Order: sequence, then C-alpha cells, then structure tokens
Amino acid sequence: MESTPTHDDARRVELLGEAYRRLTGQIQHVIVGQRDVIELLLISLFAGGHSILVGVPGLAKTLLVSTLAKLLSLSFKRVQFTPDLMPSDITGTNIIQEDQATGTRSFRFLKGPIFANMLLADEINRTPPKTQAALLEAMQERHVTVGEETYPLPSPFLVIATQNPIEQEGTYNLPEAQLDRFLFSIRVRYPSEEEELEVMKRAGAAHNGDLPKVLGAKEILEIQSVIPRVPAADHVHHFALKLVRLTRPEEPGAPEYVRQCLSWGAGPRAAQSLIHCAKARAVLRGRFHVSTEDVEALAAPVLAHRLVTSFNADSEGITAEGIIERLLKDLPRPT
Repeated sequence: MESTPTHDDARRVELLGEAYRRLTGQIQHVIVGQRDVIELLLISLFAGGHSILVGVPGLAKTLLVSTLAKLLSLSFKRVQFTPDLMPSDITGTNIIQEDQATGTRSFRFLKGPIFANMLLADEINRTPPKTQAALLEAMQERHVTVGEETYPLPSPFLVIATQNPIEQEGTYNLPEAQLDRFLFSIRVRYPSEEEELEVMKRAGAAHNGDLPKVLGAKEILEIQSVIPRVPAADHVHHFALKLVRLTRPEEPGAPEYVRQCLSWGAGPRAAQSLIHCAKARAVLRGRFHVSTEDVEALAAPVLAHRLVTSFNADSEGITAEGIIERLLKDLPRPT
C-alpha cells in the first residue's frame, strides 16, 4: 500500500532535480561520457540498493565511484578482491587490547572497510564464495555480527561491485541467488570515438580544485524516504509484472524464444525492484509519478543479471539483454 505524498515530498523532488543537474555537471568535469552509468548509479543510491558494474579495465569505474562519493560528502572505501581475502578483511575483527593501568585484557572490535557509506568491491568474482557471502549478507542485513555483538552499518550504505566480463580464469562467479541481491547490473561500455579522444587529451592532467558538496547524507536519506510514496498507476504495475513473468519459460503465454533461450526467469524480487527503481528514476527527472517509459528504461539493468540463459542461447550468442529488448518490443503497451 503506497503512502500519501506530502507537501515536503514535492520540495524534496525539486531539491533532487536541481542536485541531479549539478551532480552530472560536476562529474563531467572529471569523467568523460558515461551519462547512462551515472544516472543508474544515482538511481541505485536513491532507491537504497546496490549495483554491479560490468566492464573491461580502464573505463574509469573506480574514478567515477570515488568522484560521486566526494560530491555527496560520503565516506568511501575500496577493497581489491583477491583469492586470499578473508571475510574479516571486509567486515572487521576482534583484537585483544590490554589496559596499561590494570593489565587486564579485553576484546575490541576493529571495523573493516565495509563501515563506509560507499564501498567499491573491485573484481568481486576474484574472491572465494565464503568472502562473497559475508559481504552480501552485510549488504542485505545492513549490519555486521561478530561474536555476540551486532554493529550497524552507516546510512546511507551503497555497495558497488565490479566484474571484468572478459577474464574468467581463476574467478568465482556469483551464484544467481546472490546476484539477485543486487538492484542493478550496469554495463559500462567503451567510449565513443569523440569521448575517447577527449580522454586522451585529458590524460595526465590533474583535476583543478576540490569538488563541491552537492548533497549530504541527511538529504539522501530524506530522498530515499520519498521514493516509496511516489504514485504508480495500476497499468504501470501490470506492465512491469507482465514483463517479469514473461521471462519465465514455464509461464503460460511466454514466447517461444523465451522457452528456447532461458533456463530460468526473474523472481518476485525483480518485479518489486523494477517498480521501486522506476519511482526513483521519475523523481530524479523531476516527476512525481511513474510511467511505463521508466519501467522500459530500467528493464535491462534490473532484469538481465536475474535471467539464466540456456545452452542454446549461449551457443548462438544470444544475451539476456537481447531477450529483454525483444520482450519490450513484443509486449503490448497499456492504452
């Protein structure tokens, strides 16, 4: 049941629209192109979810995330995932501390890098499942438990993981159940020729001046609280639900190409995420209502990592993104 919007909600939507313009403008001083990636990261942040960036090395993924953290005055940590990384290297561990005056010893919790507003989990598929699971559990529960003590994570809290799509040797791919915990899978593509030329010209040039604060943690939390109250009409809910259900091969009415190309479709969390993210996109663009166009625009990043392609699809080079694009073309629009 959606809550009723308030007068303050309209003010916050206006605030976000102005902040979005300032954010994109400041980021473009540091990052060339990648406007779609920037928008999706901001939607992920304001929707209160986590994202995976999928792209080859050298596409400024780390620089983008650290720049965004500075503009939002959020604490930022980066962890390079390796095969020998242990769960405690991320979450933290208890250490023995001795009181110099009395000589008594006690345990003190030493916080790991996960205790930051924004955590970049670089090459998450480089570390074994045990460490992946520790990170993903903290992402879901928003706290870390060590021994008998539970430590809350800061708010807002955003994990951005990266994966290299071309190097799979010696990696530990995330299981589908864990991938489902990520709100978005964002493809970071090569720059255009003009953008790459600009990157070449900027190479080696230091960025002049400190980045200004655009929003803070308090404002971000206020905006996050508005998102659930953004109205979405019944026909938008039905459109999103129909799209998700048609990705399931056993669904009555699913197209033949879905039955041939997908082994498993998206689960119920996908439909919830699709509507919630569509609300965040609408607010980011200065609207206080959701359209089917918002759902269409976010279908691929929300659904692609939740679909399991079949051997037939893999052998023919058919991707989950391609199937979603075809479904969107075939799905009737509400009248």
